[in-house]
Amino acid sequence: MANYKIQVNNKNYEVDVDSDTPLLWVLRDNLGLVGTKYSCGISQCGACTVHLNDAAVRSCGLPIASVGDAKITTIEGLSDSGDHPVQQAWKEVDVAQCGYCQAGQIMTAAAMLKNNPSPTEEEVIEGMNANLCRCGTYHRIKEAVLLASSKIK
Repeated sequence: MANYKIQVNNKNYEVDVDSDTPLLWVLRDNLGLVGTKYSCGISQCGACTVHLNDAAVRSCGLPIASVGDAKITTIEGLSDSGDHPVQQAWKEVDVAQCGYCQAGQIMTAAAMLKNNPSPTEEEVIEGMNANLCRCGTYHRIKEAVLLASSKIK
């Protein structure tokens, strides 16, 4: 076990965990931030997506020892009151069905729009392609990302 100092959602934490503990489990088990979901466990589905220095990363395969002094943002820290443009668009379009993948979808979309605030429909499809939705709400996800883009402009 080792002591790691991390910054999550603009707060500083110290956690005593094994160096190979995935960030996902530190967030959920040590910090109680359960908005980030576990699904596949092999960094393939995107349910566990968080931001690491504003870049979307899969937290289930990222060992805590690799985080360093990076700034981590989870779905709980994306906005104080759920008013991030992506979150607003998600509600307006009524994207969620079961909702399980939605935190990861939202975090991926927010990172994508930070880098490209005016994506084309094709860029949205490509940017969101690696996030899986078991309910198949891909059309509504695309619609919400494009709506969020218009809110950011």
